[in-house]
Amino acid sequence: MAKIVAICNQKGGVGKTSTAVSLSSGLALEGKKCLLIDLDPQGNATSGLGIDKHKVEKSIYHALLGDSPIQEVAQETFVPNLFIVPANQDLSGTEIELVSEMGREGKLRKLLLQVNDTYDFIIIDCPPSFGLLTVNALTGSNSVLIPIQCEYYALEGLGQLMKTINLVRDNLNTSLEIEGVLMTMADFRTNLTQEVINEVKKHFGDKVYKTVIPRNIRLSEAPGFGKPIYFYDKDSEGAKKYKEFTKEFLLFNNVTISN
Repeated sequence: MAKIVAICNQKGGVGKTSTAVSLSSGLALEGKKCLLIDLDPQGNATSGLGIDKHKVEKSIYHALLGDSPIQEVAQETFVPNLFIVPANQDLSGTEIELVSEMGREGKLRKLLLQVNDTYDFIIIDCPPSFGLLTVNALTGSNSVLIPIQCEYYALEGLGQLMKTINLVRDNLNTSLEIEGVLMTMADFRTNLTQEVINEVKKHFGDKVYKTVIPRNIRLSEAPGFGKPIYFYDKDSEGAKKYKEFTKEFLLFNNVTISN
């Protein structure tokens, strides 16, 4: 059975897609068979793995509407062990098209049942909003991973996120847990970074990962070249920290890792 993790934060620009691409490719490089589901109509995770989202013939949109089994939509990437269910602008109309359907919040969960035994991990890159797509991701996941940037207003909106998670837990997915909180875009030259980390730890305690992802130019460049950071610049500080985070994630899940 795959561990299914939604990467979620309604704020944009917090490193959500970078985390989804880096974690899924990091898990794959550790020998774990991994499926990345791009659930964001912007399709940034798709293009971040070198796939032209404008030329994708079948996407998560077709799977959600019942036009294609998810097995047919998933495609190999150049990263060994990593597969992706791509997304593009087609997905932006999904919420309207599903609004009148029974069980619309559980569409993704039913799809994932088809591939649950195929992968070790399924990572979902959520859109930066609290619409039906995000509710589907939370309903279909075992846990939610929250990236938070080390900047002013980092905690703004987190109350609404927790409210959404609790509503899903109470009504649609009683086993949903907080996987962890990942601090991103850290600049330790400023006092602010440590202040924000301390504030987040007050709220989430030991759910905050020890690894902190730095603000790193190579991380921001990598998506433009369609490569995860490990393939764009494996010696960069961003690559080293995401590798460290992947190992921490695996240890938390009691998975044996390589040295």
